[in-house]
Amino acid sequence: MTYSSIKEPLFRKVNTKARGVRHNSGLDFRHVRNIKRESREQILGSMHGKKQRGLDYTPLYKFLVSKVGSNWDEVFSEAISRIDKSDPIFWIVALTDDQKTEIVRTGDSSYFTGLFVDDSGVLQMVNPNINPEDLKPSCTCCTHTLNGIRFGKTE
Repeated sequence: MTYSSIKEPLFRKVNTKARGVRHNSGLDFRHVRNIKRESREQILGSMHGKKQRGLDYTPLYKFLVSKVGSNWDEVFSEAISRIDKSDPIFWIVALTDDQKTEIVRTGDSSYFTGLFVDDSGVLQMVNPNINPEDLKPSCTCCTHTLNGIRFGKTE
């Protein structure tokens, strides 16, 4: 495999040192060290938990939106080869009719149009008529985006 054939991953690490970034790290050991071992393990859990904090899947969502109208099997095989797990794909792509949503919120102020796979195996938008102008931001302090396009703030 040559260097030119390696593609960039579709996720990135979030800056965990930034101001206000909290990752629900749990309790400090000094507050629970004198309680019984069973209770302490229930409160703290194991030291090698299964939570992965600090990953941003925005590049994956932009990739999926850009592939609307393409064959789902090809899109899925490329996406799965470039991410660490398959769960984030299905946060935005619905496989059944009852899972379809027009807009998916992926962060505090980031939104993406919902996607689904039609009967012929083609990736489609749930509602292709949604534009950033149709949405109103929930607050005035944040920058809100729909598919990476800002909406709400006019400067």
